[in-house]
Amino acid sequence: MNDQAHGKRPFCSVVIRAYNEEEHIGRLLDGITQQTISDVEIVLVDSGSTDDTLAIASRYPTRIVRISPEDFTFGRSLNWGIEAARGEYVVIVSAHCYPVYPDWLEQLLKPLEAAQVAVSYGKQRGAETNQYSEHQFFRLYFPDTSQRRQGHAYSHNANAAIRRELWEKHPYNENITGLEDLAWSSWAIQEGYDIAYVAEAEIVHVHDEAPSQVHNRYRREAVAMKQILPESEFTLWNFLRLWVGKTFSDLLQARRENVFMEHWASILWFRFLQYLGTYRGYRYSGKIDAQLHRTFYYPPGILSQKTPAPRRVQPIDYGE
Repeated sequence: MNDQAHGKRPFCSVVIRAYNEEEHIGRLLDGITQQTISDVEIVLVDSGSTDDTLAIASRYPTRIVRISPEDFTFGRSLNWGIEAARGEYVVIVSAHCYPVYPDWLEQLLKPLEAAQVAVSYGKQRGAETNQYSEHQFFRLYFPDTSQRRQGHAYSHNANAAIRRELWEKHPYNENITGLEDLAWSSWAIQEGYDIAYVAEAEIVHVHDEAPSQVHNRYRREAVAMKQILPESEFTLWNFLRLWVGKTFSDLLQARRENVFMEHWASILWFRFLQYLGTYRGYRYSGKIDAQLHRTFYYPPGILSQKTPAPRRVQPIDYGE
């Protein structure tokens, strides 16, 4: 760890998990430095980058925590980062994301002013490189209307904030292959806390995945879901029903948007591999060990009818 002298405790700490993110990390760090909240500590948890990720991060006021591939799990890397952080509130963001507005942190942290709120998570949208079907996923799970007290445990650590004092009581699960955010927010719900969704705290979540990476991501998350909810199932019927239904829905939407010919092929393979990966993950019965974690991480509209409030804040200019 690159320890800096411990001075005044920052208002919040931003914890970023990264592995070979030289293409994106500079834009995220630049966006953090342009926030309306300036009392921010940045902690980067690097899990063995071999590119210029650390060189780029060193240009910013960033503390570096290193975790080896042998020690890596999603929950453990996050716990190490939060352990090194000193802020009362901890913001978690993926290295291949960046904030849209300069009040991103301000909006994301606002719900935590209420002691009853344990987790606040923000809106996500894709970049030009994201597959068409993933854009539809973002629109469904991250709508344009905030919910200051949602009735379920879903949250997402690509763009979230938690209370450090609650993490000290219940650190992230280090054994599951993903969905550590869902496991933690489920614990918070069981303890009587609330989960807040903030549409104004918007980030762009960049993916440029090959088909094998899409399959791997959803397989990993399904293995984790089975760990979290051992009684849950994803049958062959679920696979066929969701694959056909979501594919047809995406194709119709692409036709409405007059982009059918541009995206029909990616819709077919993305949705197929999404649910095939989920199906295979649920059927996995092997050992959950360090090798499996490394394999996954180091691979070769319910609210749609509500009217969102307009945003009167100008987006950050990244000079592109």
